[in-house]
Amino acid sequence: MGGVSTVERVPKQDRSRATRQRLLEAAVACLAEHGWAGSTVSVVAERAGVSRGAAQHHFPTREDLFTAAVEYVAEERSTAIRALFPRGAADRRAVVAALVDLYTGPLFRAALHLWVAASNEDQLRPRVTELEARVGRETHRIAVDLLGADESRPGVRETVQGLLDMARGLGLANLLTDDAGRRQPVVAQWAALLEQTLD
Repeated sequence: MGGVSTVERVPKQDRSRATRQRLLEAAVACLAEHGWAGSTVSVVAERAGVSRGAAQHHFPTREDLFTAAVEYVAEERSTAIRALFPRGAADRRAVVAALVDLYTGPLFRAALHLWVAASNEDQLRPRVTELEARVGRETHRIAVDLLGADESRPGVRETVQGLLDMARGLGLANLLTDDAGRRQPVVAQWAALLEQTLD
């Protein structure tokens, strides 16, 4: 009898996990496309193909849903960027280009909408501030690893952080127009500067 309930429970857990993932992906897509004002739990639930009740079962509040969504995709992107360089430290120009790409896709667009909303929403601000600090630390750690940077040397930490700040700026420039043409020489220059600083 016990074995039967275990067999029944596993598919239900899998379904629940799949529903949660669909909601998170739909929330990021909605946030990137419609911004905070146009991204309600109902809109996300419809896009994910689940009921509003099911969405609220997983995420009781709108803030729960969207902070979890951006965190989920940030983790996915961290995993993806590490997978590009499975042996760790790699060609620095390729690493710089991959890090810049982190800031020019739908995740950054969604995160930006969340930041703007958080600047006006007292309930959301501490959660987004904490999330952004955690994502920033993880991205910095990945950058240090992949660039083979020795942060015990003067200026190295600041140079890596400058790269990430520059990448964020390029991501902002890309929001209104396709900025790929201007971005390529900037990426090449930063890779050259990193070579000088890190070697």
